[in-house]
Amino acid sequence: MDDIHKPTLVVDEDKCRRNIRHMKEKADKDGTVLRPHFKTHQSAAIAQWYRDAGVSSITVSSFSMAQYFARFGWKDIMVAFPFNPLEVETLNQLAPDTHLGILIADHEVMPSLLDGIRHHVDFYIKLEVGSFRAGFRMEDKPLIDEVLKQTASSQLLTFKGFVAHAGHTYQTTSLNEVHKIYREGSQHLVEMKNNYLEEYPDIIASWGDTPTCSMINEFEGIDEIRPGNFIFYDLMQYHLASCDWDQIALVVAAPVVARYKYRNEVLLYAGAVHLSKDFIHAGDRSEVFGELVKFTEQGWERYAEPLFISRLSQEHGIFKCPDDLWENFKPGTLVGIVPVHSCLTANLMKNFYELNSGRYLIDDQRQ
Repeated sequence: MDDIHKPTLVVDEDKCRRNIRHMKEKADKDGTVLRPHFKTHQSAAIAQWYRDAGVSSITVSSFSMAQYFARFGWKDIMVAFPFNPLEVETLNQLAPDTHLGILIADHEVMPSLLDGIRHHVDFYIKLEVGSFRAGFRMEDKPLIDEVLKQTASSQLLTFKGFVAHAGHTYQTTSLNEVHKIYREGSQHLVEMKNNYLEEYPDIIASWGDTPTCSMINEFEGIDEIRPGNFIFYDLMQYHLASCDWDQIALVVAAPVVARYKYRNEVLLYAGAVHLSKDFIHAGDRSEVFGELVKFTEQGWERYAEPLFISRLSQEHGIFKCPDDLWENFKPGTLVGIVPVHSCLTANLMKNFYELNSGRYLIDDQRQ
């Protein structure tokens, strides 16, 4: 890693492939389709690892992301962000060459969609299952009926089913809470699907979020799962018990640039523009922005006593260093940081250095 001189995403391909294979085998065993969310990595090179594992259907979070992956041969793409009427022309550009699915999260977008669409797309109805972010509630069935009534005569829109994402699992503190969220949310999702099966016998129930998809082994009534973060995992997922430590496949390599003995703090070149400002609570610490690891010949490993990033500014990361480790962090030393949220970190930093091969993963057409 001698050629790393600034904050750099370091990914372990072997761990990533194991994580993908594990999730794919779990889905296959349960008879569920794995449609992974590619917003986590946004990389065609990494996407190929999914293709090698037999994945053919994917999820993205924007039309521009869908356009990017379509250029690399991905044809079955769900845009899992509520349809934005201002992007109907982008939809029309993408739809002719892609099996495209969009999300409806508000009945008021339908006039714009119906007036503007020129090519066939599938649509899914987004359900709200507890995160209070987007989607129809169970009691909004009359509004769902209105959406389906408006699309019934359309030759360009096909109703594919219902989707849900339990984003509130990220605020849980126990396995029991995650299981409870999954039981209640998936029950609502499957119940809503069953309400419309007679009229739409081919519709599906599609479920997302990494914590539940990692912890649950049987997805009764669920036809499709859409986790994304599981390829890398991160510090948040580890503290949620979604993964083991050796499943974390991404760190940020960060140079030590200064240290201050009078306050026992070390300054790293890795700040909010690299790690994001997502944080967790670990132990008695109020805010943790990442955990330090040391690079080894085999990859990286934790310190015997965990070291956490406690403060961030735009480019700076700061941690308290115990006396017995002080000499390990001289300026010019390269350390690793396990990010709190790997999706945001990867989005901020974009390019990946692959640990085992010692090369950068280059996507020539990346935006």
